[in-house]
Order: sequence, then structure tokens, then C-alpha cells
Amino acid sequence: MRFKFFTIIIFLLIAFLSKAQDIPFEKSFFSKDKRDGLKEAQKNIKEGDLIYELGSSLWPRAIKHYQKANDFNPNSSELNFKLGSCFLYSLQKSVALEYLQKSYRLNPSVDPKIHYFLGKSFQYRYEFDNAIKEFEKHKRILLNSGDQEKMIELSKMIADCRFAKKLVANPVRVWIDNLGPKINTKYPEYSPMINADESMIIFTTRRASGIGDEVDVEDLGFMEDIFSSYKDEDGNWVKSIGFDENINTKSHDATSGLSNDGRTIFIYYGHKGMGDIYVSQKIDGKWTKAKSIGKKINGKNTHETSACLSFDGKKLYFSSNREGGYGKHDIWESSWDDQKMEWGEPTNMGPIINTKYDERGVYKHPDGKTIYFSSNGHPGMGGYDIFYSSVQSNGIWKKPTNIGYPISTPDDDVHFVMSASGKKGYYSSFREDGEGEKDIYIITFLGPKKIPLLNGEDNLLASSIAPVEQDLIQPKVKVNLKNLSILKGLILDSETKIPVASAIELIDNGSQSLVSEFSNDSENGKYILSLPAGKNYGIAVKSDEYLFHSENFDIPESAGFRTYEKIIYLKKIKKGESIVLRNIFFDLDKYSLKPESETELNRLIKLLKQNPNIRIEISGHTDARGSSKYNQILSENRSKSVVDYLISKGGFQNQRFEYKGYGEQQLIYSDEAISQMTLEIDKEEAHSLNRRTEFKIIE
Repeated sequence: MRFKFFTIIIFLLIAFLSKAQDIPFEKSFFSKDKRDGLKEAQKNIKEGDLIYELGSSLWPRAIKHYQKANDFNPNSSELNFKLGSCFLYSLQKSVALEYLQKSYRLNPSVDPKIHYFLGKSFQYRYEFDNAIKEFEKHKRILLNSGDQEKMIELSKMIADCRFAKKLVANPVRVWIDNLGPKINTKYPEYSPMINADESMIIFTTRRASGIGDEVDVEDLGFMEDIFSSYKDEDGNWVKSIGFDENINTKSHDATSGLSNDGRTIFIYYGHKGMGDIYVSQKIDGKWTKAKSIGKKINGKNTHETSACLSFDGKKLYFSSNREGGYGKHDIWESSWDDQKMEWGEPTNMGPIINTKYDERGVYKHPDGKTIYFSSNGHPGMGGYDIFYSSVQSNGIWKKPTNIGYPISTPDDDVHFVMSASGKKGYYSSFREDGEGEKDIYIITFLGPKKIPLLNGEDNLLASSIAPVEQDLIQPKVKVNLKNLSILKGLILDSETKIPVASAIELIDNGSQSLVSEFSNDSENGKYILSLPAGKNYGIAVKSDEYLFHSENFDIPESAGFRTYEKIIYLKKIKKGESIVLRNIFFDLDKYSLKPESETELNRLIKLLKQNPNIRIEISGHTDARGSSKYNQILSENRSKSVVDYLISKGGFQNQRFEYKGYGEQQLIYSDEAISQMTLEIDKEEAHSLNRRTEFKIIE
């Protein structure tokens, strides 16, 4: 019996001695020959502690000091705890766990927050069950503290872990790829903004080569600057460059928003926790000096961050921590006041969108119905996740939906923008494959899950760098595209082919109301318009000394996504020039004008009054369907109806007009050409182009 007792004692003693001991950085724990090393390690700890005390945003800068000390003595519970917590706020978050676990083994009471940090470490490594256990342990420690706010925070973190398990089990099918060194550097890049056709990107960077290359004393990083890039002819991004002093300053300057046509930039100027939104516009090829968006948006002691416009430019959506919200930063909206030429009093988007936490990075899609934003309040995976919501026919927004894993991660995922088509997304994220601290990524949406031909369907995501083998899956799946059309191109002089500075009117033909007014880039003639589905649009391009140009786009609700590229040639006001009046409408086989025609006709009346000496011919044309005689009579009656309207509404003399019907004599597309078209939609569009009303200057 005595032998057995001594055996147990010896076994326990060996186990104790073999276990690593918590060794503090004190002289009594080291031999004399290691005193110099101890002194150097203590020096590094002191330097690391100075940084550590400044707050978590600087903790990654303390790592190099702590690691030097850890090389000398890897068995300090306190140092391992600090190293682990620092890695949690670095790019290498996955490394944190081994240090924190070792710290706990050495001393379970090393720090009151050990279980909290262990939970975060497991969460970042997608070990959500272990994360929940650690958060529960920390929650029990807090029970007696009376800190209800921390208890609520932990409960949310536990709920996020449970929600994250569901998202990871049902990943969205995407490629997520780094935009590469033309955009990203070893410094942070974030808050990307794109124009409607993805030909331009602007973003925020903290690289050393900008105007704001001075160091921010608060976090020791370079000041923020705004950079941009454009796609070359092959569709590749060119090397990004910074904006000039009209936009970038010596302080913090960050991207806040970009209009669909890429000609209006919203800028965040901030310092010491406060910030305002400024705006700059591209005029004659140059960006104007940024100016405040207005006192109704920028509060005196508030923090306004992201901002974006609706497709028509009449609504502004922005994030702010102003009073009257539901949480810290909420999303607000404001309407443009045409009379006062300013943004109106903002209204909160309400508790469906906003939470008691933070909602930031708002982006309104060109489809006019969907917003995307970042939130740490709605059910997510931890930190900020990406959410979207669409407005219903009654004007109420739907409950936001998490965009899903792997786009959303346990880390902060912010500043998401979606391409007009719905095929691509852009956002900034912490990922270990990045060029630096935070990078900009492009997301390619693959659509619903493909049916496997073999067992082994990819269970996570495809990578455009190393795609899944095509023989494992069905080759094609339909991606849900946005119901939206993009019209883009150039506006040029018909004779010289040089750009013409023009105003573009977008009309809702159904209500005869002006949707919005835009302008093209006078330097290169480029224009971009977003046309959400569900309306018949009339488009008029106007410039002094030129005939106006009109287009018509009827886009049903189920139209899907389509891009129209069109070079618009404006014609000088002179004898012999003619234009097609594309927004003149008649009922089938009738010649009475439909009410939707009035805006176009009134535009023509205005042109005639501005040019009182010109005489015009109004001509009617049909397609080749029906008899030639019938088409001739119909076209003549339709042209007469137009002239009658002009005389009655404009007060003109009869002698200023002639009207003619050409029937099917001057077809744009012959029946033979139409018969060779494969798509019915293209055939019908050709017939509609044949049916037209033209205006011609004859004197």
C-alpha cells in the first residue's frame, strides 16, 4: 500500500515538472548568464506596452516588440496573452489562438478577458461551437459585475456564432478575387465606388504616395487619400492615381459615394471622430473644388460618413450618428429641393433598416429598388456584415437579408457596391491572401447551386484563379440579373465628330413627368444613364444651336438586364437636316396622338419658337406589314395630326409646315433583313424603327 502511495506521488511530481510553468520576466527566474537577454526582452516589452496602452487600433504595431521578448521567454502567460490579443487586431488573426491557448494553459487567471479573446479567436477560425463555449464562460464571469451592456454584447456575439453556422452551411456561389497591385498595396485600401458600367473605380487608400502622406498621430498610419482607376481597352484596370488638391488634402479624405455616371463624387472629410460629407463634380474634364453638401446633412457635432444618390439624383442616402436615430450610426434619406436648390431635411429610414448598433456604407443600386449596407446590428457572422433590402410597392422596405458567406465573414466586411447587372460586386475586406492590411476585392456571382454530375460538388466557393473542374458540374446556371437597362455612349457633332456638351432629359412617358436631368462629359462626350425596369422612358438630348435628339425605351418589369451602347450625333439647325421624333405615339392602326406624345411635341414647339425663320416638313412612315395603300394613308394622316397639334398649341401659321406620308417607301430595315434576325425581340424592334415620325428643316 505504501509503495502504491509513493508511486502516485512520484507520477504527479513528474507530471507537474513536465508541465510548462508560467515564467515572468523577473531576475529570480533566470540565471546570471541570461541577464543581458532578460534586459533586452524587458526593453522590448516596455516598448510594446507603450503601444498597447494606446488602444487596439495600434496593437498590431506592438507585435514585433512582443515577439522579440517571446523569443527569449516563450512561457510568460501575460506576454502570450498580449501577443494573442494583438494578433486578433492584425491581418494574421488566425495566429492569435495558439498564443491565447498557451496563455490560458500557463495561467487560467491570466486576465479577466481571456475567454472573451479565446472566443473571438475561435470565431475568426470558423470554430463557432468553441467560440460559443468561450463566450458563455466569459458571460458567467460577468454575471456578478452588473455590466448589463457587456452581457447584451456577449449574447449578441453568441447569437452571431449560431447564425454564422447556418450561413457557412449554405454558402452563396461566388468567386472572390483580389483586384491586384494596380489597385491594392501593402497599405489599407477600402471603400470602393464604381460607376454604372464598371469602367471607373474610386477608393480610399492610406498609402504613402498620396497628398495626405503625413502620419496620423492617433494610429500612426498615413492620412487617407482618394485614388481612382479606369479600365483599358482590354477591360483591365490601369495603375491607380490620386486625385488633385481639389479633392485630396493633407488630412483625412475618404470616398463616400459616386454617381452612376461617375461625374459626381461624395467625399468624407474627417478628423478626431467627427466628419462631414463634401461633393465635387467633373466639369469640362476637371474636378471642382469639393464643397460641403449642406448644413441639413452635415450636423455641427455629428459624424456623417457614406452617401449615395438614387438613379435619378433626387434622393440622397447617407449614414450619420445624429440625434433621432435608433442606434449609433443610422441610414438616413433626403430629397432634393428644386426650388431651394439644396437637400431637404433628412428622415430616418426606420427600424426595419436601422438597429441599435451601427449601419454604414450605404449604396443605392441603379435599379432604384435595392440598397446595400454594412451593419453589426442585424444577424451576422461577427463584426460588420453586408446586407441588402428592397423597397416594396407600398414604399416599405423589406427586412434586410445577409448577403451570405463567404462574402460576409467573422471579420469586418464593409463598403459593398453591386454592379448594375447584378453579376459583380466590389468591397473591402481583411483576407490573408491580400496585398496588405485591407484590400479591395471583386465578387463574381455564379447563381444557384449547380447539379453535380459526380459526387464532390464544391462545398464552398469557386476561385477564378483556380476554378472547379467543369466536368464535375453542369456547365451553365442562370444568374439572377437586375431588371435594369444601361444606356451609354458618346454625344458628338454629326459633321465634325467632336464631343458636344449636352443636357439629357429623362422623361416618364406614362406620367409625362420629368424623371431627371443629366449632362454628358464635355471633354470626351461620354454619357451613362440608368433606366430601372417598369417604365416607358423618353430621352431627349439638347444643346444650343443643335436639333434635339430623342430616344424611346420601353422597359417592362421583367426585362432583366441589358446594356445599350449608342453614339448620338447631334445635327446643327440648318436647311436639309432631319431628326426622328421617337417619342410620338399612336394607337395601333390609328392616327390620333396619344397623350404620351405631348412632351416631345412641346419640345418641338419650343425649338420652333427659338428659331422663328425655319419651315419644316413632318413626315410619317410605317413598317411593311399591311397593304401599301393602307400604309400610305395611315402615314399621311399621322403626319397631319402632328402638324395640327403644333399649330393649335404653338400658335404658328400654316405656312411654316408641310406634312407628307411615305408609308413603307423609306424603310430603315427591309423585310428581308428582318427575316434574317433570329430573336423575335430584335425583329419587333426593327419594325418599330420603321414606324416613325420625322422632322425636317426645308427652309
